[in-house]
Amino acid sequence: MARRLKRKLKLSRFFFLLLGIAIIGAGCVLAAVLFTSIRDLPVISPGALESGASTMIYDKDGNLVTNVGLKNSVPVDLEEIPDNVKNAFLAIEDPAFYQHHGISIRGIARAAWSDLISRQIVEGGSTITQQLVKVSFLSLDQTLKRKIQEVILAFQVERRYTKDEILEMYLNNTFFGQGAYGIQAAAQTFFGKDVSELTLEEGALLAGLPQAPSAYNPFKIYTLEGQEKEKQINTVISRRNAVLNSMVKNNFISQEQANQAKDTELKLDTNEVSQRQYPYPYFLDYVTEQLIEKYGEAEVFKGGLKVYTSLDPKIQLIAEAAMSRSSNFPSSSADANGVMQPQGAAVVIDPDTGHIVALVGGREHTQKRSWNRASQTTRQPGSAFKPIAAYGPAIEYLGRGAASVVDDVPVSYGSYSPRNSDGVFRGLLTLREALTRSVNIVAVKLLNDTGINNAVRFASGLGINLDPDVHGLSMALGGLHEGVTPLQMAAAYGAFANHGVYIEPTAIIRVEKADGIILDQHVSKQRSAMKATTAYLITDMLRSVIQSGTGTGAQIGRPAAGKTGTTDEGKDIWFVGYTPELTAAVWIGYDTPTSMPQAYGGMYPAKIWQEIMSKALSGLPVQDFNRPAGVISATVDSKSGLLPGPNTPADSLVTDLFAEGTVPTEQDNVHVFVEVCAASGQLPNQYCPDRIIKPLIKLPYPVPATVLDYAQRVPTETCTIHGQGITPEQTGAPVNPAIPVTKPNKTNQTEDQSDKNQ
Repeated sequence: MARRLKRKLKLSRFFFLLLGIAIIGAGCVLAAVLFTSIRDLPVISPGALESGASTMIYDKDGNLVTNVGLKNSVPVDLEEIPDNVKNAFLAIEDPAFYQHHGISIRGIARAAWSDLISRQIVEGGSTITQQLVKVSFLSLDQTLKRKIQEVILAFQVERRYTKDEILEMYLNNTFFGQGAYGIQAAAQTFFGKDVSELTLEEGALLAGLPQAPSAYNPFKIYTLEGQEKEKQINTVISRRNAVLNSMVKNNFISQEQANQAKDTELKLDTNEVSQRQYPYPYFLDYVTEQLIEKYGEAEVFKGGLKVYTSLDPKIQLIAEAAMSRSSNFPSSSADANGVMQPQGAAVVIDPDTGHIVALVGGREHTQKRSWNRASQTTRQPGSAFKPIAAYGPAIEYLGRGAASVVDDVPVSYGSYSPRNSDGVFRGLLTLREALTRSVNIVAVKLLNDTGINNAVRFASGLGINLDPDVHGLSMALGGLHEGVTPLQMAAAYGAFANHGVYIEPTAIIRVEKADGIILDQHVSKQRSAMKATTAYLITDMLRSVIQSGTGTGAQIGRPAAGKTGTTDEGKDIWFVGYTPELTAAVWIGYDTPTSMPQAYGGMYPAKIWQEIMSKALSGLPVQDFNRPAGVISATVDSKSGLLPGPNTPADSLVTDLFAEGTVPTEQDNVHVFVEVCAASGQLPNQYCPDRIIKPLIKLPYPVPATVLDYAQRVPTETCTIHGQGITPEQTGAPVNPAIPVTKPNKTNQTEDQSDKNQ
């Protein structure tokens, strides 16, 4: 028993020893943090309590485009701010502001309790004085050192300034989102009025913004749709009402006043921003969003950054003009909600660098940082996706060439039966002809031969990540689970123009701090997405699309390649194309997918693409696409895709491009000489008086008579118009016919012509 007691005492002593060591260690760490906090404490200066510097944005030539931030900061005196507006901030941020000396223990405890019972952050623990010193002197790092410095500086500010001075500096310094610093700029930005004109409900809304300007931003309502829009409306209203409730709780207003304010409709100022102050708006919106994502709103709108971009003002203005021209778009339609206008987007990229030189996210720009259809709208690409999902992978992985042949005949894969847009089956086609005419069945067959996984791998190399588990053969026709953005399509096609090298697109080249220290120097992220030979073969076939196919509306009088895209019912129409100098993608459609039955990719999008590219390249010397080593020409049979054989007709020969090592080595094996009845064109029976021998196509499967080259194929049925008792005179055939070898008689010529017209 004594031994057990002795062991317990030893364990207790050991435990208390460890506890003592831990307390001493923690005390030493705390003392060290306190020492470094005091040693590195910033010096309070009146200038630091003023609004920060704006971010300057430059174009590709280093010319200043605009300032973001400072021009939207207008200091006001505290006396100009209505009492209800001041009280709204005090109620939600610091009700005991006029009683404490810089920090409030009760405030911290009260905020923690309010947040706990409401299960959301409705009050902050920091006082207004602490928030002022934090935004004026300190970083936003959540560290013990920063918190200690915040408390010390809060005490110092309270000793140097009066409460009214502190509140005035806070209201003039606080960031409200949308680039607005200070209550006056916020009033003008969100409500289009002077701060002195703000109502109770407007003041309450503004008071709720500083805690999370982006999350509570009421302008987001105009950039979202459906459930996301409703969710944002509820978020904004709930935050405003939380401020009103806090004002009632702290006896700033009555419950009746709060209820009346809650029932007031939310009215924001959505007047268009002056183009002189905010030129190239969609491009600047895109750059601003990229900066905020990396550096945060406070740094972007107040940190005095210098941002050098890839913007080409000339091309940007050309693209904006093309997108604003109503004749470049289908007519508006009407529904129960009123008139709807088709929207659009255009992106222009330098394929050699990945630099975005122009970006337009809509037909008109009504609000800073509004919805950018060029980078945020994902839509079905239609046939514009065929080079990515079908033709590119088939050339890259299967060694197909421009003169490889696929049979355009009815086909089914389980329950999926692809159809051509015009309902026509053309029979045996080369890949060039199929892509030029945008034949759907050929694209689906190519994808089936290549495999979904290979197509997904090829698309991933072009910056488009797809899940093979949710995609099927309709992917060949642009049937994607989530769709793609115009920016993604422009970047993907840029790899075809750039010899198979994909470069991740960028609009920001360099970012510097106000003192010239470089924060970020862009280094292009690039990878080999395909062989240079594959890129050139796709390019050469896409040239045929513009020269004689579905994209003739995009002709610009110089070498160009591109592809049209039109989804079911014309809900999305595209043209994506490139020259050696530039790549551009154009999309048109309603924000809520709506049928445009009279519109297609070769019409409006091709017209916009043609306008942008022809003007952008005007005055520049004409360049042609460079043919890489390893691309060779070969003559093959256009019905088998093989080398010409002894039975290959002269009019079936075609000379086209192949990657070296992929030229077929076998000879044409589909053309055979067959004896047929001269009258019916079917296999002759013993009664057929007139027979001819002609070269026909023999394949191991039948095709329906609706296929355009049906008459060129070996018949499978025996003549049904000749039989016992039927004389040659009754059929119109000569009594003593000679058997021609190569020419059909007059009757067969008429049938051939009839079939051709069909």
